Amino acid sequence: MASCYFKQECEMVVFSFPQCYCHGRSWCPWSSLCHGTTWMIPYNFRGPGVAVLVISWIITFYTLWQMVEMHEMVPGKRFDRYHELGQHAFGKKLGLWIIVPQQLIVEVGVDIVYMVTGGQSLQKFYDLVCKKDCKDIKLTYFIMIFASVHFVISHLPDFNSIVGVSLAAAVMSLSYSTIAWGASVKKGVVPDVEYGYKAKSTAGTIFNFFSALGDVAFAYAGHNVVLEIQATIPSTPEKPSKGPMWKGVIVAYIIVAFCYFPVALIGYWMFGNQVKDNILKTLEKPTWLIAMANLFVVIHVIGSYQIYAMPVFDMIETVLVRKLKFKPSWMLRFVTRNIYVAFTMFVGITFPFFNGLLGFFGGFAFAPTTYFLPCIMWLAICKPKKFSLSWIINWICIILGVLLMVIAPIGGLRSIIMQAKGYKFYS
Repeated sequence: MASCYFKQECEMVVFSFPQCYCHGRSWCPWSSLCHGTTWMIPYNFRGPGVAVLVISWIITFYTLWQMVEMHEMVPGKRFDRYHELGQHAFGKKLGLWIIVPQQLIVEVGVDIVYMVTGGQSLQKFYDLVCKKDCKDIKLTYFIMIFASVHFVISHLPDFNSIVGVSLAAAVMSLSYSTIAWGASVKKGVVPDVEYGYKAKSTAGTIFNFFSALGDVAFAYAGHNVVLEIQATIPSTPEKPSKGPMWKGVIVAYIIVAFCYFPVALIGYWMFGNQVKDNILKTLEKPTWLIAMANLFVVIHVIGSYQIYAMPVFDMIETVLVRKLKFKPSWMLRFVTRNIYVAFTMFVGITFPFFNGLLGFFGGFAFAPTTYFLPCIMWLAICKPKKFSLSWIINWICIILGVLLMVIAPIGGLRSIIMQAKGYKFYS
């Protein structure tokens, strides 16, 4: 299994009304879900690739169910933040130190990758629509153009204020994924297609496999914001929030399976191991359709960036106000959020290595928060009987998650080093 085939995020479609808001949890007739389950589909689909993709889908589906269930596990209390649940499971101080660093790495890492993705898609759009008499523009400038949007919309107050952006991102995501596999089918199998491993050496194949495991892990980032999203849903003892939340999760995972798996499977079938990390970079014709798909990607990652930035804004502003005694004001929000956007833009410009970033962040941060921390918290809170089915399943997930956390960053870091060898920074 090589590195990444196609980057996706399915914004689980929410039917929300303007009167819905987070902190008051006012009545929402159709509020179900939500703003994000991230999907990264690996493209080298020999046996191990298919197995890893399916197993990861099953494990993360299970751990996401655990997160939804634990949101209101204590009667009369809702754990609206990942770290609040961690504090309940591990203790006030230890839980904070276990969860918050991992969650921050995930959310910041996602936003850095989205900066790179947005810039690359804008560049591809420019190259497609302006083939003649156009000056080459550096990727750096396209990332800066993409970031300029976030310098504006990052000042929206909370999750419910970006429902429109999120819904647009959901529609765009479904649209460009359909274009991707449809255009691939139209193009047909390329001449002399090769389905073997891309690396020429055994060591290269192993490291690519490690990196690809991180790519798959990166696909499942929704766990990091699921509690924040569930917090926006009204809940009563008679109708707890986990009901509509879980329905939304099921719909999202079904959409992912039926819409996004074909992108990976068909893309590999048509292009073999020569497909690029983003299938839309491989496709060229019909020009107008591929150009439009790249614009859809840009709109999609604009919404996705905000979904993962919102919890970071909340953490930063909470620390500044409660710990450092800053006065809450629009100026504080303006400065802190612009600094954050500028930081992710700078890192994205400096290290625009899509594949390597996915593998590294996927293993280093996403594996703990998605694959095994929910299982550890479930064991700590629910205390299932030793060697019961629940106990065994959770320990299997924990072992697989820890292995993923150890080996995937190795492959991702190697990929970054290999790409950096021939790269001119800020070019």
